[in-house]
Amino acid sequence: MSRIIAIKATEVIVPAKPGSLNSEEVVDKDAVFAQKFLTGERWTEFANQPKWIIELTLDNGLVGLGETYRSASPEALRAVLHTLVGQDILKLNWRRLPIADQRIYEAFESAVLDAVGKMLGVPVYQLLGGAYRNRVDCFGWTGRRTPEEAAQKAFEAMQKGHKAFKFKCSDEDPVRLWTEKIRKKCGDGIKILLDPNQRWTDVETTLRLMEGVDKTVMLGLEDPIRHADVAGFKSLRRTLEMPLYRHISLPYTQDIRDMIAFVRADAVDGYNFNGSAYNGVLLAEMAHLEGKACWRGSEVDLGISETMGLHIAAASVSCTLPSDLFGELVRTDDLITEPIRFEQGAALVPQGPGLGIELDQEALDRFKTNQILCNRV
Repeated sequence: MSRIIAIKATEVIVPAKPGSLNSEEVVDKDAVFAQKFLTGERWTEFANQPKWIIELTLDNGLVGLGETYRSASPEALRAVLHTLVGQDILKLNWRRLPIADQRIYEAFESAVLDAVGKMLGVPVYQLLGGAYRNRVDCFGWTGRRTPEEAAQKAFEAMQKGHKAFKFKCSDEDPVRLWTEKIRKKCGDGIKILLDPNQRWTDVETTLRLMEGVDKTVMLGLEDPIRHADVAGFKSLRRTLEMPLYRHISLPYTQDIRDMIAFVRADAVDGYNFNGSAYNGVLLAEMAHLEGKACWRGSEVDLGISETMGLHIAAASVSCTLPSDLFGELVRTDDLITEPIRFEQGAALVPQGPGLGIELDQEALDRFKTNQILCNRV
């Protein structure tokens, strides 16, 4: 009673809440950046890119849930539906599913592990080796802002109990003024992480933009410069005297081995990891061996993917920094019946079997497009 008899993939578009991204005055015109990160014509269009919700049904009636990253390939989805339907879920290699496309891999991994967890009566994190924690600290988050709105957003997050707040930024943003306003409004109640997504490009530009920034309010910098510049990361870490972090995102076709150069150079203070569950746990183990902390990354996702991220964070030994699980701050819906619970800035890991969540069919119907793929025995 463990055969996959059907898989349904439903395309959805769940837009962003008004005002949840950039300030109105801040217009992001970097088309190359938007193209690189599959966000549409502009970065602020990322929430309008389609995702696919996966429902995997076993012959015992259990259903496993998954969610792709944005802009996943329908052709790749069709191929996986053909490959998996008819297989015995208990005979699959869960660490290496027969799926090449990393934009959809995690969706099917999630669905498989959700179904297996329900069969065995255990949470997904138990299938990953067990939990180190049952609550995961999370960042508050927003896009590029005016200094006044940056301070307000950080203040609102602090009021909810968040200990850290993450800003997207480019080389056009007055980050020194951001930190001044935040310090004035929030005192020492919250720390700030700046994430330029490599858009500060080089060491010289980063040093110029960070000149005068209040270091006491900073948690650190994530990916200020090009990933290839390992020596530059190390130099910035030494010169700025604040933590530097490297994002390793397997869905953007980065490689686990990208981390090795940073380990050898002792170039950063920690890592942001997102990718499949077993690879995520492996990366966290590597960070642990290096004596560094990490957090669970995301692409500002919906409820299924973020819940899967919670299970991965729970099972990752070194995942002690705030994680990027904040879709409820941005998306108009999460497509699950009960939203992720937060207490004082921390997300509570569901304790039920599988992912411990249910798909909201009414919300799915509301946000679905006319694209549905299905395969059954």
